[in-house]
Amino acid sequence: EEAIGYCTDPTRVRDKDGVTAAVRVADLVASLKADGRGPADLLDDLARAHGLHKTAPLTFRVEDVALIAEGMARLRANPPATLAGATVTAVHDLSDGWEGLPPTDGLMLLTEADDRVIARPSGTEPKLKCYLEVIVPVAESGDVPHEEAAARLRAIAAELSEVLGM
Repeated sequence: EEAIGYCTDPTRVRDKDGVTAAVRVADLVASLKADGRGPADLLDDLARAHGLHKTAPLTFRVEDVALIAEGMARLRANPPATLAGATVTAVHDLSDGWEGLPPTDGLMLLTEADDRVIARPSGTEPKLKCYLEVIVPVAESGDVPHEEAAARLRAIAAELSEVLGM
């Protein structure tokens, strides 16, 4: 979620107030700047070590909440065989629970390219929410393919919109 808070130092501040997180980030940026680097450089280092992880939300606000259930039913009945050119290797209906998690109205799609989509109705608003993630491998000394990852996310969003009929 976009609103997750972090308690970065629970021994000193027992709150997810954002101030302690901001102080930690400022300290990190100051250390990077002293080395002639910035936050983007550190993120690129992480991408080279672990692959470039990019995420994007895809949200459909509806006037008629019945459209949400219809979209989820369409996705369950006819999940895409591919997303952004990658074969969908697993479809997990989260209404059955998954790997020890309790059941929830959601569907998770995984692809051979390590893409992941989770679709679910919003619990508080008339929306169908999709969480999109791609992981693009990065060579240890190579350029980080930000545009390639963004293009994959756009392709997945377009294809999922079509399947959902929204």
